Amino acid sequence: MPRVLARVDAATLEARALQLARRSIEGGAKRAAIDLAIACLDLTTLEGKDTPATVRALCARAMAPAPGAPSVAAVCLYPSLVGVAREALAGSGVRVASVATAFPSGLSPLEGRLREVREAVAAGAEEIDMVIDRGAFLTGRYDLVRDEIAAVKEACGGATLKVILEAGELGSYRAIRFACDVALDGGADFLKTATGKIGVSSTPAIALLMCEAIRERARTSGVRVGLKLAGGIRTAAAALGYLALVHETLGPDWLRPARLRFGASSLLDDLLRERATVEAGGYSNAACVASA
Repeated sequence: MPRVLARVDAATLEARALQLARRSIEGGAKRAAIDLAIACLDLTTLEGKDTPATVRALCARAMAPAPGAPSVAAVCLYPSLVGVAREALAGSGVRVASVATAFPSGLSPLEGRLREVREAVAAGAEEIDMVIDRGAFLTGRYDLVRDEIAAVKEACGGATLKVILEAGELGSYRAIRFACDVALDGGADFLKTATGKIGVSSTPAIALLMCEAIRERARTSGVRVGLKLAGGIRTAAAALGYLALVHETLGPDWLRPARLRFGASSLLDDLLRERATVEAGGYSNAACVASA
């Protein structure tokens, strides 16, 4: 694995990212884009007060957010509640995702993290959101981080692996870009920005940087990896801006739940409010979001 972090022009990256994220989507394309954002949503609850009853209620909302609206992509929760979600979502097409590997710190012994993954998958998790050991990464133990991701990937069996970089803790765009490559080398199926448990999570610049890493890996290896944007995305306007950014950088093939996710607990509310506003304005749903 290379040990030299590639240079990143921060000013250019941030200016380009803001330009893309501020593109407007209007008319029928806006309604289609809102529905796409809903369909790409991982409806999330990661609270110490989560109970089987609150998870069942969340699953019911995930399957039918509003009349005419699509179901979300997945429900994401702690491993101990996977079985509840699996039962509640049976036959719906909404997937069960679980944070594992000592979320959100990632600092417990590896065998314990792997056991947690195996148990979550056995209970019905179809997707695992793992967090990397940032301490290892920040002290230059890149091979360790890569090898742990590979071990988690193996423990996942057939489950999708989303690797959380916790980009806000990595210190620089150069480090974030390098962390993307480490995660991809380890076998990540998705790159995920953040846990949502710290102040700096997803920004347009971080999203663009990760899109560029995914694009480069697809170009050089043919492997197409997904992107999950999590942490701080609370408004429909922000979500639609990210859709425009992903479309421009990665292309329309990434505008689907198999390649793009939003991890959020409150975003759905604003998407549904904006959807109702668009419907009240009489917009047609004929246009495709790709026109953005």
